[in-house]
Amino acid sequence: MNLPQVITDLEQAQNNFDSHAYANCFSETAVVFDEGKTHNGKTEIQQWIEKANQEYQTVMKPLEYSETDEILKAEVSGNFPGSPIVLAYHFKMKNGLIDSLKITS
Repeated sequence: MNLPQVITDLEQAQNNFDSHAYANCFSETAVVFDEGKTHNGKTEIQQWIEKANQEYQTVMKPLEYSETDEILKAEVSGNFPGSPIVLAYHFKMKNGLIDSLKITS
């Protein structure tokens, strides 16, 4: 699968539970929408993923990517009910970084 480098970096950071590297995949003004909550900017994104890493220890395995729609479908597993599940990551990129991410089931 041919993923943009920033998505490959995001996957690696997620699977290594590295919240700093994960946040570095985003622009300074990026927005993440997940589980009905909005996280604005790199600092909030890092705090959100750090908490999620501690609570769920989530790892992701990319299944398919639509370059046209900028949507990644990935199998996500961890310490949560119903694991594993397939989630859709809806990206908007800007200057090689993630500017917006919406995670849906």
